[in-house]
Formats: sequence, C-alpha cells, structure tokens
Amino acid sequence: MSQQANPRGTFLQIAEAVKRQIEDDQHMTELPSLAEVMRDHKVSRGVALRAFGVLRQEGVAEPVPGERWRVVRSGEQADRRPLDERIAHIITAEGLEVGEAFPSASALADRFGVSRPTVTKALEKLETAGVLAGGGQGRVRTVRAVPTRKERS
Repeated sequence: MSQQANPRGTFLQIAEAVKRQIEDDQHMTELPSLAEVMRDHKVSRGVALRAFGVLRQEGVAEPVPGERWRVVRSGEQADRRPLDERIAHIITAEGLEVGEAFPSASALADRFGVSRPTVTKALEKLETAGVLAGGGQGRVRTVRAVPTRKERS
C-alpha cells in the first residue's frame, strides 16, 4: 500500500506541509482556512482539524476566536486579545472622544487582517456594550463611551 493511499498519519503529513509553508513564507501570519486545507489535501474536516491540533501542540500555530489560526513564531510578540478588545483599544490609542467618527469595518478589516464579517461581529459587541453608536448601512459609527481598562485578578 502506498504512503498516499494510507489514511493513517494523513493529518501528520498535512501538518508537515503547512509547517513547510510557514517556513518558506516568513511573512505568513495566519494558517490557510480549514476549507482550503480540506480542498487542497482532499480530506475531511476532522483530518484537517487534527492537523491543526498537531501544529498547536508543536507551538507553530494557535487558534484565535472568530478569526483564522495564527502562526506563532519564536521571539515575536502577538496581540492575543480578542478582536473586539483590540478594536476598542483604538479609541484610547488614537485619543478619540465621545461623538467622533470611528473607522469603517472595511478599514478595520484591512488594519487587523481579518474579514469584514469578523469585524462586524466585533463591532456589534462594542455597540451592545455601549462603546460605539450608529453603524449599519451607510451610517458612520461614532464613539459613544471611552472604554475603561478591565482589571484582571
């Protein structure tokens, strides 16, 4: 039986292939999507998830809620806060005040390297929390309140 026909260890082969991609592309910051891995390697979702699990165990990648898996490189610092917290930080970092316009979902998607729907979910959380106001089709979001830093115990 050939190596390719053997289903055993397929997830390990996929993990190795993704690691080679990461090594070859020093600018790669996130893994291919699960759908891309499934399509490119002609495997099930379960096999692709097992490959991602191997990459996580080896410290090569980590899951990010609401986003693609992130590449972990030794010596590099990554902002591990949820996207909504990173977006809220823009208010204090850029000195925005209540009533000022907030960047658009498209601008935030480019800035954080995520999809617009992912940004929209984070913005909805901030609107629900009372940090942002407005939004929606054709309407400019504005700062409603300056977020306070959450104390961690």
